[in-house]
Amino acid sequence: MTPKIPARLITACRQNAERLRWLNRLPDVLLDLQQRWSLTFEDPFEGSEGGAAWVAPATLSDGIAAILKLGMPHMEGEDEIEGLRFWNGDPTVQLLHADDHLNAMLLERCEPGTPLREIPETDQDVVIAGLLRRLWRVPAPPHSFRPLSVMTRCWSGEASVQREHWADSGLISEGIHLFESLSANASEEVLLATDLHAGNVLRAQREPWLVIDPKPFFGDPAYDATQHLLNCYGRLRLDPERTIRRFAELLHIDHERVRLWTFGRAALAAGTDWQDGRWLELARRLA
Repeated sequence: MTPKIPARLITACRQNAERLRWLNRLPDVLLDLQQRWSLTFEDPFEGSEGGAAWVAPATLSDGIAAILKLGMPHMEGEDEIEGLRFWNGDPTVQLLHADDHLNAMLLERCEPGTPLREIPETDQDVVIAGLLRRLWRVPAPPHSFRPLSVMTRCWSGEASVQREHWADSGLISEGIHLFESLSANASEEVLLATDLHAGNVLRAQREPWLVIDPKPFFGDPAYDATQHLLNCYGRLRLDPERTIRRFAELLHIDHERVRLWTFGRAALAAGTDWQDGRWLELARRLA
């Protein structure tokens, strides 16, 4: 039987030649992994988080419940497998098997697997801060994790090609400048998750909450506060000072660096996703 491919994943691959080639090979790759790892798997998840990977419940031949994940070609997620090996289940899901060449992962299944976003945002702050502080460790040199500046330069470039559409060129240019300067002047650098928000934290049995879908880069821990904050858009827009200061205090980091990084993120979003006026409004509030 041909494996099902979620519509969101098909859409995400159609505009990129490398991803389209990956998508065309996906059914054969899944059948190969099914045989090689002695798996049975169900239909893939099709929720809002399903646009960058094929992800489905799976069961090993010995009855162990797992998750099978194949990540599409994606700059931010290139080191997910290596990051999961480094964190080794503390506090991420465990990596049971992997094929680095295929970016294929067999992962510990979280039960019941409900996302952190189902609890109030202020309670999310506490959980995510605790998880981030556990994730922030320094890999022994030499290590292969990319510096955060690789991602920030990529995002700055994506915003810059949209320059003709910018509604506030001064503000967006300042965001690009901050991305460069903040990456260069961090007083501390650790391994970051970079995409930790309440949709990427699930209830589990081994621990109350486990992290999924890390996108590791090595850099300023203050950056890692931004993804959760931006996912709390309403609260951040209404009271940016209090929202940022509270979360930074939970993380034990400088709230001003968190504010600057969050402003930079919002400003670049306003330059890249220029049709969505929310980001420009947020950047102006943060400025």
